[in-house]
Amino acid sequence: MFKKTFRRGIHPLHNQHEGKGPTRHLPIEDYVSDSVVIPMNTNIGAPSVPCVKKGDLVKMGQVIATAGGFVGVPVHASVSGEVTAVEPIPYLGSVPAMAITIKNDFNDTWCDLSPLGSVEQVDPAKVIPAIQAAGITGMGGASFPTHVKLTFREGASCDTIVVNGAECETHLTADHRLMLENSTRIVDGLRAVMRALKVGKGIIAIEDNKPDAIAAMQKAAQGRDGVSVQPLKTKYPQGGEKQLIEAVTGRQVPSGKLPIDVHVVVLNVGTCAAIADAIIDGKPLISRVTTVTGHVVNPKNLRLRIGTIAGDAIGYCGGFSQEPGKIFFGGAMTGICIPNTQVPMAKSTNGIVVFNEKEGKSKDESPCIRCGRCVAACPIGLNPYQIKVAADKSDFAAAEKLHVNDCMLCGSCAYACPSRRWLTPSFKFAKDKLAAEAKAKAQGGANK
Repeated sequence: MFKKTFRRGIHPLHNQHEGKGPTRHLPIEDYVSDSVVIPMNTNIGAPSVPCVKKGDLVKMGQVIATAGGFVGVPVHASVSGEVTAVEPIPYLGSVPAMAITIKNDFNDTWCDLSPLGSVEQVDPAKVIPAIQAAGITGMGGASFPTHVKLTFREGASCDTIVVNGAECETHLTADHRLMLENSTRIVDGLRAVMRALKVGKGIIAIEDNKPDAIAAMQKAAQGRDGVSVQPLKTKYPQGGEKQLIEAVTGRQVPSGKLPIDVHVVVLNVGTCAAIADAIIDGKPLISRVTTVTGHVVNPKNLRLRIGTIAGDAIGYCGGFSQEPGKIFFGGAMTGICIPNTQVPMAKSTNGIVVFNEKEGKSKDESPCIRCGRCVAACPIGLNPYQIKVAADKSDFAAAEKLHVNDCMLCGSCAYACPSRRWLTPSFKFAKDKLAAEAKAKAQGGANK
């Protein structure tokens, strides 16, 4: 089958020792820790609001926090046991995050569930409410509430659902293994959404460095109405929403617009599997597959309960094989560097990657040599070197005119830069400043 792709992009190492090689052939293992610490603000949108207190006994799947608004999700207990703390903890932002700690009793006692049955027979009107009740968010890294993505503004319409199986990030093989081991569930979740949105076309897009996953998903898609598999050329960031849409459909999402503006919805394979679990079994999202790799003794693909402490997962993999320099949630290109091993993973944590001290050492910037490699690499078609100049001068208006808000912070420009310019951090700083200014302006207008 013809392999599609997008324009520009880069080719970081995928299959070397430090890449996907150590875990791509390893089946998913289940690991359950002694306790979990579940933060309330891991999704895009309003933080969830705890509805349990210290000393309460909870069951798996029980709601322990309610949604803080429509752009928010309920949070469910990922283990059964006793709530030992409801308090702020140091987390990944500049301020502490409220979190609920549960001591695991290892009974795995489920709360009462409400399964809806077959995805081909369920009332389509019940699908999106079930997704909302299950607390499902995007599991490819963004963690945007899925029920919000599937609730369109007036006049918007969708004709194609693209399922993201690209997994273009370095080091990560969690989605790869999920496609091999739970392929039918992924198709089930896709079909549920297709029926809910009355969409006739569902395309599962997978990079060609995963031929076994392509074959598994093609087999699972056989006989399923409107579902097909599209192989993609292996290139980073193939898994970005806009790049995926361009590659699969030939449509380009305009600047400042969303995928729905070109009549497409993109869902991660993990999100689709979670949707199937919610419909078929009535189970909320309480676990996910996460790749633990890099400089650990035994890299693994683990199914972890939400709220598992990073250090516990690393310990299950034998601990560090070398002195750690940096630890990421996610891959090396877009992952978040965590401050210590006590940080709990979330619904969006698709990887825990350990760098040694040499790999984790930041390189000093050198002057820009005007080579243009950053421009050639940018999948959006921006001029990174110009945006960098504006951002470093704190000229955020100029950065905005250069479309910094369209930057997806993929890091392709920084990877390609021979001068090791700190491009992505500068762009994130500018985007954050512009977002804060816009928020302040909106609040000021609302108060008038």
